[in-house]
Amino acid sequence: MSLPLIVRIAKSLLLARWKQTLVAAIGVTFSITMFIALLSFMAGLNDLLDGLMMNRTAHVRLYNDIKPNTHQPVNISSEFKNGYNFIRSIKSGSSRQEIYNSGAIIQTLKKDNRVKGIAPKITAPVFFNDGAVDITGIINGIDVQEENTLFHFGDYVINGNPLDIKNVPNSIILGSGLATKLLVNIGDVIQVTTVNQERFTLKVVGFYQSGLQALDKVQSYASIVTAQKILGKPNNYITDIQIKLHDINQASPLAIEYAQLFQVDTEDFKTANSQYETGSFIRTLISYLVGIVLLIVAGFGIYNILNMMIYEKMDSIAILKATGFSGSDVNNIFIVIALSIGIFGGALGLIFGFLLSLAIDQIPFVTSALPTIKTYPINYDPVFYIIGSTFSLVTTYFAGWAPARKASKIDPVIIIRGK
Repeated sequence: MSLPLIVRIAKSLLLARWKQTLVAAIGVTFSITMFIALLSFMAGLNDLLDGLMMNRTAHVRLYNDIKPNTHQPVNISSEFKNGYNFIRSIKSGSSRQEIYNSGAIIQTLKKDNRVKGIAPKITAPVFFNDGAVDITGIINGIDVQEENTLFHFGDYVINGNPLDIKNVPNSIILGSGLATKLLVNIGDVIQVTTVNQERFTLKVVGFYQSGLQALDKVQSYASIVTAQKILGKPNNYITDIQIKLHDINQASPLAIEYAQLFQVDTEDFKTANSQYETGSFIRTLISYLVGIVLLIVAGFGIYNILNMMIYEKMDSIAILKATGFSGSDVNNIFIVIALSIGIFGGALGLIFGFLLSLAIDQIPFVTSALPTIKTYPINYDPVFYIIGSTFSLVTTYFAGWAPARKASKIDPVIIIRGK
């Protein structure tokens, strides 16, 4: 039979039981709506967490790790060269944290087309003097302009101007938790003591809040020049070189390449944040599983409704087959009914899913832990809508396949004789 005729018959059967059809469509609509909203929210949350990491983590980090000397005297001695030497309590070697020839390394990296930007850094452990109490902390010596460009440093400075650590000599931006401990305000002067027991006076020009309370209680920031003064080091002293790449997927192979080329220790983004990637994957997986379960539940609703429709429309099916409709025609009629419910319910679900996501995106989300976040995060990726519409069609098709197959096998003679 022709497709238009099959569609008209399917429409008549749908409208004859419009209440049941509406219930089935509402089930699909609700499932798609929640599927879209849930995926959009979880993806937005993952983007938020990934963004927080990206804002603070280099794609590739160059540094010198403190580690034991691999060339122990006992292994070099000819007397023990044929033996298996057990060495215990090996102390760290005399290597320094400074990156040797850092200026030449930075110039080489700037010429690398794969590198987006470079931010040198100095990590200086100090004690913040609060009267008779010394508070352990870390001063990060940074190039504030590069740090702001590559890691959005300024977004996390909640008070003060981040450029002041460059423009104001001997200045510092304190972590918010550390500032609370020290009971200081902008413009106050604090004292720090280095590990070599040398004291240094610094002026507070701002407060920094990363969103990680434990970090904000120990971290502070100064210019590279100030950090070098505190440590009593020359102006070529650098402990870290942070690299941002154009393609983050190249981080792992480039870390290996740079380690061999510059003879330094390296750490790529994935290694430094492997636990976060695992968490993002699990959250996304749970979102998809919940959405699929909702669609399957809606599919069972459609299956039950079509089964009931078959029992109630036995006479109509028998008449159709008696007037020349084949089993495949009847099968197609009920497939069209199922797909019609899926298309109608799925289309409404996509619309309501977008509106619900939009509503969530407008809900204020104000927390002192995340100063850059103002509303709940939502990701409007079109892929979610494509997946949702595809799943709605696939689910409703399989929900209608078994009832349609059953209807196609009905023997009109038995039905009419029974009547």
